[in-house]
Amino acid sequence: MADSLDALKQKIQAFVDERDWAQFHTPKNLSMAMMVEAAELLEHFQWDTPAESQTLSSEKREQVSHELADTLVYLLRIAQVLGIDIIDAANKKIALNAEKYPVDKARGSRAKYTKYL
Repeated sequence: MADSLDALKQKIQAFVDERDWAQFHTPKNLSMAMMVEAAELLEHFQWDTPAESQTLSSEKREQVSHELADTLVYLLRIAQVLGIDIIDAANKKIALNAEKYPVDKARGSRAKYTKYL
């Protein structure tokens, strides 16, 4: 069992290598597959009320966890294929968002940053 992001990435790479699937793992194909999985995640909440979406049965929680895992695996695989350090990219994006959404203007608001520039 992989217990860190690096271990998970290695496990994904080994899984792909064992099956000779790298030939199919273009950024286009992986991005499309990731979006399909994200849509499958969305299906689990499609007709739920906000309250229902926050209280999942054990069965639904497991199904949602599978879709989250599928989406994460594809995301990590895209980053592998493109040579992107996803942790570094996320940290940089959070820093950019902190500039776009300063606490004094964004706290408690769902408005897009362009509304208060």
